[in-house]
Amino acid sequence: MLHTTHIICHYAEIGIKGGNRNYFERILAKNIKEKLDKECPRGFRSVKRISGRILIKFTNKKDIKNSRDTYSMLLATIFGIANFSFAVESKQDIKILKKDCWNLIKDKKFKTFRVTAQRSQKDFPMTSEEINKEVGAYIVKKSGKKVNLTKPDINCFIEIVDGRAFIYPEKIKGPGGMPVGSGGKALALLSGGIDSPVAAYYALKRGVRVDFAHFHSLPFTSPASLEKVESLAKALLKFQISAKIHFIPLADIQKEIVLKAPEKLRIILYRRMMLRIAEKLARDNNYPALYTGESVGQVASQTLENIKAAEEVISLPVLRPLIGFDKEDIIKKAKEIGTYEISILPHEDCCARFVPKHPEIKADLKEVRKAEKKLEVKKIIEKAVEKIEIEKG
Repeated sequence: MLHTTHIICHYAEIGIKGGNRNYFERILAKNIKEKLDKECPRGFRSVKRISGRILIKFTNKKDIKNSRDTYSMLLATIFGIANFSFAVESKQDIKILKKDCWNLIKDKKFKTFRVTAQRSQKDFPMTSEEINKEVGAYIVKKSGKKVNLTKPDINCFIEIVDGRAFIYPEKIKGPGGMPVGSGGKALALLSGGIDSPVAAYYALKRGVRVDFAHFHSLPFTSPASLEKVESLAKALLKFQISAKIHFIPLADIQKEIVLKAPEKLRIILYRRMMLRIAEKLARDNNYPALYTGESVGQVASQTLENIKAAEEVISLPVLRPLIGFDKEDIIKKAKEIGTYEISILPHEDCCARFVPKHPEIKADLKEVRKAEKKLEVKKIIEKAVEKIEIEKG
């Protein structure tokens, strides 16, 4: 009886990185090892790079038999993996390969099949096509089943690589993207709503490790709003090993804006202050960019004019992965990644405090700048930064 001995992880985009491919491979292998060390440290023996693949070797047969779902769940959260397969190590001997491939699929229900060989090791004496024909003919003889190259009921995959041979019956889709950490790090503004966690997810998918900044209005809002943000950050931790949350007080700033600025400009002025503080925090901690969950036209502060009015006060890049998304698209992704049920819990958003009845939709920059001259901007920023509290997750 054949037993699973390895998991073979394949990547996609990393393969076109040319001379930089080793860099991305190393980070992907490191991320896989860290995740497995954390979640199932005694279940695997090694994680190695091997000729365009990441190879996970199991400690024993019993562990993989009982924990296949666990490994599948973990690997489905590691960006950079295009697909992965639970594989059996065979031999680079066509007689043994034929027998092992038949034993791999003989107990499965199928009417049609195909064999798909990939020969990365070019000095193997047979081509991929010759392996397919030889193994396929053997399975036809043993089973009486038919070959179907387009829509087979089962596919027997063979990989000839680095003096070894592996076989497996399926490829399981991975999350794709790039390995977290390969794209640097950034500061993601996390509000507690539906959008910002999804924006952070897309940052992570492109290889950017994220820490979080959350603006709160305590004591005018409940401490439960902070707990909600902590839960959202924790939900995103399945895609990276650790993260920091910077809790930033906004209440005093809001009060000053309410007292000194026109009502219709409150939200824009809130946003300008928030971005200034976020930029200061980012520069102090070497984050080269900010991420937000903004989408054009979704709320009053997210018209193009208001986005421009808010962003003009900083020079750090503000990245908006959701800028062209419909709300339904964002909700769908939030459900997929496990943040939606947390996001829809009742919460008091900082920008909902002292909100005007009729906020400005298309801000006039001259008017905004004039209103802001009444505020002690530098002092406000310094005071807010001094009161930042950090939680590590």
